[in-house]
This record gives sequence, structure tokens and C-alpha cells, in this order.
Amino acid sequence: MAIAYWIFVSFLIVGTFIDFEHFIIPDRVTIGGIIAGLATSLAVPALMDTDTRVAAGIRSLLAAVLGYLILLIVLEAGKVAFGKKRIRLDAPTPFTWKRRGDDADFMVGSEQSLWSDHFAREKDRLLLQCNEAKIGNHAYGNTTLDFHHDRVAVEGNEFVLDNLTEISGVVRELQIPREAMGRGDLKFLAAIGAFLGWRAVLFSLFAGSLLGSIVGLITLVVGKRVWSAKLPFGPYLAFGALSWMFFGDALLRWYLGLVSAQ
Repeated sequence: MAIAYWIFVSFLIVGTFIDFEHFIIPDRVTIGGIIAGLATSLAVPALMDTDTRVAAGIRSLLAAVLGYLILLIVLEAGKVAFGKKRIRLDAPTPFTWKRRGDDADFMVGSEQSLWSDHFAREKDRLLLQCNEAKIGNHAYGNTTLDFHHDRVAVEGNEFVLDNLTEISGVVRELQIPREAMGRGDLKFLAAIGAFLGWRAVLFSLFAGSLLGSIVGLITLVVGKRVWSAKLPFGPYLAFGALSWMFFGDALLRWYLGLVSAQ
């Protein structure tokens, strides 16, 4: 059990700090974690509260599927309900789109982000309501730039972004696409389920969401609100998983006692 937990915690540590720094959790951590979880569950059936390897393998696999599907439902529901964010700027603000290798830098005022960060799906659109805009040798007055990840449309014309080096102008309002979370979080929770079982999936999701909400609210209260800011979810899932691993049974008994007392 101790060796299995060491392996599990190593995946949590790597995933947590990569997510904090780069806002991604690589497949070698998430998919690797799922495979390692299935393997360790087969080797140590006690991880899944059973004595047989077959039952442990089945429970580990089902818990991984549960973790992935729960967050997939949250992701798709969040896209439908909150997939677009409209930002009305306090005053008309200069913006630039500048190519950088296979990606581009997108800057609005003092806020800078990578272009690819705004497009998780091919159908995503980013709209800029502009007082003026310049695309290559074409200049426009009061207009709307309709961006997809690989092209921009304006006043009946369409430009392929691969053929452009810079777009600039003055924007007064944006509509940006957004996701509830990254798909790496889905696989990360699946890996937690593969190691610790279905109860750990539910607890990690609850505890991680609670802590992430508290941190997000504190950030809004004490810091400057930035429309392009992102909050990594993987570290909070890792917190929930560690809490379950060390204190899960005690917390569950406390909660059941609280409910039965009422």
C-alpha cells in the first residue's frame, strides 16, 4: 500500500506544479497515472477494498471512467451555459495580434495572452467590436472582427491568419470563448479514480471545487480582477485526493454521524 501511495503522490506532485506554471496537465501524467493506477490496483487489490485482483481491476477501471465522465458532463454543461464571456472595456483600448511561430500574441491594453489559449474547439469564435482596425494593408473604421482560431472575417472579407503577421486597432468590447476547465483535468480525476476508487473521485471533486472557489473569491477580493486570468483546477483535485487518502474514512464517519444526528 505504501509503495502504491508513493507512486500516486508522485503523479499528484508533478501534475500540480506543471498545472500551476503552465495551466496544462500533460498526458504522460494523466494517462500515465490512469495506467499506473490500474496496474497498482491489480498488484495491490486492497487499494480497491477487495481481496481479488479481478475485482480490483474492474473497480479501478470503473472509477476512472466515472471520474472522466463526471467532469466531461461539467465541461459540456459549462460550455453551453457560460461558453461566452462579454467584456465591455472602460474606454476604447488598443489591441494587437502578432504572429509568433505557430502561435500568436494577443494583447488588449496591458493584458497579454497566447492566441491558442482562447480556442479549445474549432467552432469557438472571438469577437472584437472595434472603433478602428488594420489587417495587413486593409484599414477599417467602426467594425466587428469575427475571429476563429485560424481566420478572421470582417465586412464580408475573410483573411487566413497564417498569411498575416500583425492585426491592430482600437477595441471597445470583446466576446471571448471560454471553457469550464481543461480536458487534462478530466483525465487527472480519472487517474485519481484508478488509484483510489469511486468514493475518492466524488470527494476529490467536492473538496477541490470548494477549495478552488474559496481561492478564486479571495483572489477577486484582494487582487485586481483580470478578464484573461485563469485558475488551474488540477492542484485542487490533487488536494482533495490527498485529503481522502489520509483522512477519507475519518471524514466520512464524521459526516455520516452528523447526518444521522439530525
